[in-house]
Amino acid sequence: MPIHLPFPIRNLSPAEFDEVDRLVMASAYAAQNALGRMCDERVYENKLAALLRTAGVNDVHTQVPICVQHAGFEKVYRLDLLVRDAIYELKTVRDFMPEHEAQVFHYAMMADVNHIKLVNFRSPKVRGLLRCNAVLGDERRSPRWHDNAWQALTSRCDELRQFLARLVADWGTHLEVRLYEEALVFFCGGEAACVQRFPVIHDGHELGTHSLNAHTDGLAFMVTAFPEPDGQYGHIQRLRELTGRRGIQWMNFSNRDIHLVTVV
Repeated sequence: MPIHLPFPIRNLSPAEFDEVDRLVMASAYAAQNALGRMCDERVYENKLAALLRTAGVNDVHTQVPICVQHAGFEKVYRLDLLVRDAIYELKTVRDFMPEHEAQVFHYAMMADVNHIKLVNFRSPKVRGLLRCNAVLGDERRSPRWHDNAWQALTSRCDELRQFLARLVADWGTHLEVRLYEEALVFFCGGEAACVQRFPVIHDGHELGTHSLNAHTDGLAFMVTAFPEPDGQYGHIQRLRELTGRRGIQWMNFSNRDIHLVTVV
């Protein structure tokens, strides 16, 4: 299997999740009352787990690994807290940010569950944010490919595209875009061989350098997740010109829609 969990996680109904959540949040408030607001995240994680176990709650796990694999590539994520199949991501931040919500949606997709909750211990009062994932396994494995603007500038471009297609067939869509990019970099020989910095030249002056993934000489690729990719072509074309690349193979994930565009 491409996505491995140490044990199955059951997809809870809203009522089942709410039942567990009442117990978890009561212990979360107790943990903050005991420890204050300034401890590290792992301290709250351990205290919350201990309080739940003391209260007689079974099936409490911390740092549960999720291993994503494909053709020799492997990356491990960890769920902060799993309580009777309910997943929690714990934070110690001033306020939740969009990247925190993106993170928990990514975890929900991998675990194939509808509900997951963020819990923040740094706020004056423990704050919880429930996120609902409506995209489960079958839908994630029904991508819509848009490749009319793709050109195979070299045979290596064809190989890159084929590897991406195999990744999506294995993992599905809707995962964090960085994961697909890391796997493509691995396919292209790893960071040492693939990730390079190129001078940025404008009006004859070097302004600095910019990092690009180079799958072959003179070409690069990038993986993005713009919800509306149509307006981005010109900016990527400008980057190609500034870095002296002959072409950039652009792969954009927008939910089920995958756009493959050759920028020349």
